[in-house]
Amino acid sequence: MGGNTKKKETETMSWERYERETARKHRGRHLGGPGNPDYIRGDVVGEVKHMKRPITRNEVIKIRKKGATEIHSLSGFTESAIEHVLRYNMNVKLFHRGRRVV
Repeated sequence: MGGNTKKKETETMSWERYERETARKHRGRHLGGPGNPDYIRGDVVGEVKHMKRPITRNEVIKIRKKGATEIHSLSGFTESAIEHVLRYNMNVKLFHRGRRVV
């Protein structure tokens, strides 16, 4: 029951707060804003997505081209996105609700 409450809480929080908390959890410095990554930690560049639908393969490719090495998604990733990252060794880490997917 406690896990369900946390799930609802993260879904209802604003995207800005979700970005800041995710950056803090990964010990990164929150940047945000247009054209900037959501957080950085040394050489690691993180992108945080607060969306209701899973991130697709094409979106992962676009985010990776911008230089992100970690992608966090509140709603997860499509199977094709996960398969693409594994198949082409894209050197990117995927996280869904704080847990590493790839």
